[in-house]
Amino acid sequence: MIRSIHDFENVFFIGVAGTGMSALAQYLQGIGKKVSGSDRYFAPGIFNETKEKLEAEGIRCFLQDGSGIDSQVQLVVVSTAIEDTVAEVQKSKQLKIPIIKRSDLLALIAESKKTIAVGGTSGKSTTTAMIFDILEEAGFHPGVISGAGLMSIIKEGKIGNAKVGKGEWLVIEADESDGSIVQYRPEIGLLLNVDKDHKDIDVLMEIFTVFRNNSRHFIVNRSHPLAGQLSSDRSHDFSIKGEEAGTMAVNYSQHGLEIRFVIDGTEFRLHTVGVHNMENAAAAVAVCRKLGAGLDVCRKALENYKGIYRRHQVLGRKNGVWLIDDYAHNPVKCAMSIRACQPIAPKLIAWFQPHGYGPTRFLKEDFEKEIAGALREEDEIWMSEIFYAGGTAEKNISAADLISGIKEYGKNAFFISDRNDFPHKVKEHLTSDCVILLMGARDPSLETFAKRVWEKL
Repeated sequence: MIRSIHDFENVFFIGVAGTGMSALAQYLQGIGKKVSGSDRYFAPGIFNETKEKLEAEGIRCFLQDGSGIDSQVQLVVVSTAIEDTVAEVQKSKQLKIPIIKRSDLLALIAESKKTIAVGGTSGKSTTTAMIFDILEEAGFHPGVISGAGLMSIIKEGKIGNAKVGKGEWLVIEADESDGSIVQYRPEIGLLLNVDKDHKDIDVLMEIFTVFRNNSRHFIVNRSHPLAGQLSSDRSHDFSIKGEEAGTMAVNYSQHGLEIRFVIDGTEFRLHTVGVHNMENAAAAVAVCRKLGAGLDVCRKALENYKGIYRRHQVLGRKNGVWLIDDYAHNPVKCAMSIRACQPIAPKLIAWFQPHGYGPTRFLKEDFEKEIAGALREEDEIWMSEIFYAGGTAEKNISAADLISGIKEYGKNAFFISDRNDFPHKVKEHLTSDCVILLMGARDPSLETFAKRVWEKL
């Protein structure tokens, strides 16, 4: 029985190239475990950047054919996407090797440190990175396990979503989409917001209530009505409007690709966009103040904040067109992403690829309402067909249905089934001063698509 991270030395990850899995693999390798893994995206003779970076860390990578698992393996880790029919799962069962889910392993890792768990339906990765940067600046030497790569770590040639710190603190992103957030018992639990995403509001509130009860200290966003209901101590909370809290961010302004605001008389300046990032920064400051970090340390760290992978990542400007790539994938996130980019130029063209037929069907009306509500008169929304990752799915909805709904709000909306046609078709819609915002998640080829759009500008 695996009860702690001290109960095994040799561990194998099935689906190791996934963002959540690769982070845990790197972390365990960093604390001295023998780590290996496989992924369906690994193929003979085909370059895979994630595979290369994992191997550079000393993690052995295999094809997803069972060849990497033998009797020396003491633990096998699977993601929720791995089905029992996968050859390696079958082989692990034959060899009677314990199999646990990624979230179970993260819970074991979290128990080994003083943990800050970042929860909420939006902004988790960004806030996790901001907390990590502030604690680094403050000399805490924290560790981090994130759902996205920190650009500061990526620039070291790494994947960027994990780092083992010398200190006693670990910052993790706690996921509510699969309910695994209830497994963690952090020293500090942080709740950013509660919006309809993978689950209905009532279910989310139940999950986040358990998260609060499992946290020794709990910090919430008082300016978000649902999150504010779960407050334990207003003096430790944060807010950007309305409700008073211990950390208040005010006087927001955005100038192109930079935002500014004030917390308790200290002016903050970040090289990013959107009021939601002021909110994320206020959350990070509230947590770090709880640990004793001063406002000046927080200010300095966030002024040097480099951002995270595919979160309003600016790819460049060409022929008067800014190209920005973002991970936005639920209705509220898409609307926030659009609004964050509008101050950059008088016209915005957003492209979105929904993922999953079930989630798209569940959120159809929310997508239409939120996106339509965010678009200015001159802005446009384009969508390509829903990303299908495989498995069983009832394909009874199309991105074209969302576009039709947005058109009914009187907005400029276009369906382009094959995304490869987008760079050519959109050219006649471009102006000498505009933004193309690419949005989507889960699809590992989105980075390649963004590069193709850039080449065609």
